[in-house]
Amino acid sequence: MVTKTLNDYMGWRYATKKMNPSIPVPAEKVEAIIEAIRMAPTSSGLQPFELFVITNNDLRAKVAEAASGQAQITDGFPLFVFAAWDNYTAERIDEVVQMNVELRGDSPTLRGYYDFLKGNYLSRDPEVNYAHAARQAYIAVGFALMAAAEQEVDSTPMEGFDPDAVDAILGLRERGLRSVVLMPLGFRDHEGDWLLPMAKVRKSRDVMVTELA
Repeated sequence: MVTKTLNDYMGWRYATKKMNPSIPVPAEKVEAIIEAIRMAPTSSGLQPFELFVITNNDLRAKVAEAASGQAQITDGFPLFVFAAWDNYTAERIDEVVQMNVELRGDSPTLRGYYDFLKGNYLSRDPEVNYAHAARQAYIAVGFALMAAAEQEVDSTPMEGFDPDAVDAILGLRERGLRSVVLMPLGFRDHEGDWLLPMAKVRKSRDVMVTELA
């Protein structure tokens, strides 16, 4: 049996334009992708985002309206919404400190490091902190895309939506969150997806990579 490599899976995946609405993603595959998101690295281990897994048909339809009617949102199942913290707070950072204490033990070095973070982060403009948190969410999006490919599940990362509308639909602002990326999961429609038969277009290694020895 030939074992597929990560690059094989990355070559297989693409931003699926038409999902088959009759085939939901099995729960065990969804959980495997969620676990990859949970384990993704983030700056200082803060994990400053939350993941919403939406299976409710009405909610997915409302989100689709806020995303120019992109059909993958309602044809795929489920829909992931990555929502970043709207700001860093002492309480949010202290929760991470407590997790570290419980799993690694307490120490002056640990406390000192996160006190240093609070000294830097809490004085910054909230928009700066939101942008930083959103970049951490994007790291997790990358891991989600790779995990979905490894599970042979199709996915489409989406920024083309009205974040204020999605925030209102899901009640995110009340929870101190702002939507960053939508990612429907599903299985490609082999007959209906115009992008499926097309070659993957990427820059060559020579164009993309500069080696400095």
